[in-house]
Amino acid sequence: MPTYARRALLLALSTTVVASTLTATATASTATTPAPGLTWRSCVQPGGPAEQECAELPVPLDYRDPDGPRLTLAVSRLRSERPEARRGTLLLIPGGPGGSGVQRLGQKGVALRKEMAGAYDIVSLDPRGVGGSTRASCGLSEDDRHLVNLRSWPGPNGEIAENVARSRRIADACDRQGGAVLRSFTTANEVRDIDRFRQALGEEKLSAWGISYGTYVGAVYAQKYPQHTDRWVLDSSGDPDPARVARGWQANMAAAADDRFPDFAAWAADPARESEGLRLGERPEDIRPLFLALASGLDRRPKESTTPGVPLTGSRLRQALQNALYSDASFPQLARLIRTARNPAETPALPADLAQPVPDQDAAVIAGVICNDVRWPASIPAFERAVAADRVRHPLTAGMPANIFPCAFWKDAPVEKPTRITAEGPSNILMIQNLRDPSTPYFGAQKMRQALGGRARLVATGHGGHGAYLANGNACGDRTVTDFLTTGHRPKQDTYCAD
Repeated sequence: MPTYARRALLLALSTTVVASTLTATATASTATTPAPGLTWRSCVQPGGPAEQECAELPVPLDYRDPDGPRLTLAVSRLRSERPEARRGTLLLIPGGPGGSGVQRLGQKGVALRKEMAGAYDIVSLDPRGVGGSTRASCGLSEDDRHLVNLRSWPGPNGEIAENVARSRRIADACDRQGGAVLRSFTTANEVRDIDRFRQALGEEKLSAWGISYGTYVGAVYAQKYPQHTDRWVLDSSGDPDPARVARGWQANMAAAADDRFPDFAAWAADPARESEGLRLGERPEDIRPLFLALASGLDRRPKESTTPGVPLTGSRLRQALQNALYSDASFPQLARLIRTARNPAETPALPADLAQPVPDQDAAVIAGVICNDVRWPASIPAFERAVAADRVRHPLTAGMPANIFPCAFWKDAPVEKPTRITAEGPSNILMIQNLRDPSTPYFGAQKMRQALGGRARLVATGHGGHGAYLANGNACGDRTVTDFLTTGHRPKQDTYCAD
């Protein structure tokens, strides 16, 4: 997810693999032909460092045909301002699927450059289908591209018939219009593209900071190319179970929302909110039943919003909650939405990512990566049962995390299995994870930690939200990651950072 309103997308789902006509190698080499040189130009991002540069990197559409058709990737760099202190190259791996590395470098470049003190050239890329890289389209209708439809929220009583029809329609459209380019959107190919980028940079090894879905990309790269990894940071990891991948990450969001919601409840009941007009209850324990009752009422009777034709429904309110749980900074917007939704005299203003449809090319890369990586079950009754059970256990998310997705009807089976993450490889990985992450929960990150074994150390931070390093003000966590990247020092064992 997490990013245009990208936070909602990036942090919503995740994954990757090729498809039928685009077979891809599972070997450690990306291509037999040498990587081309890069021609850099200035490309300053809004609010980003003035020295940011961009280039274009051609990559094979199909790595088993390295001299065949090409795609173009947008790549970016921020060179060390202290060449005498430079020790290597640090790659930022964006989240998603659908996150832009070029944008992320613009967003984090100034802060990261300050932390690194010249130790690295900092680089990133837009994965296939994203930003300035070669894109694809499914030609979806605006209605199918609204986030609450693309992510398949069940109906008011848990019914999924409309979700099934929509998922089938999206899969058919992507099959008709996406072509070979869409079928090449996979985690496996992103990993190969990263290694192609490494070669073009002339680097023997890369260090990396992967966030959210980028941690999975980073873990797969470290599994496939351990000899090319230097200092590796995985920030906000999911369970790497190769049998489920993104389907498992989505399912875990139900319990993750339950873990995170008390942070919002405590904030919304704080007397300090009174003067802001945003206090929703006298006690934190009042907020959950208030929210559930409001969402249920909006299921029965949606409320017109300030966006014509896009009412505030129960599903949109729940999606607004999901988005807001990513960061405490979003709590005021959510509280304001809840307050206006409860007031008959007010018209709620929807957040931009809920008021507008997801751009078609962004929807294509999200669905493409997730559905190309691993085959999803196709049994509609099984999804119905899973949704019904999940709604009882986790009413805040009302069955969405267990619901059907277009992958159930995807036409092309993955041609290679997802990579199994193991403890084989150098011990050079540092994981950092918030205890109350609404998207990649701590219990899922522990599965990544177990899979990596002695290769990794885990730093847990006593915070809620998605994204830990340079994200939530945890000085201990920030210091631990910075020390590792700049000095190589890593905790001798897993550790906890309270502040």
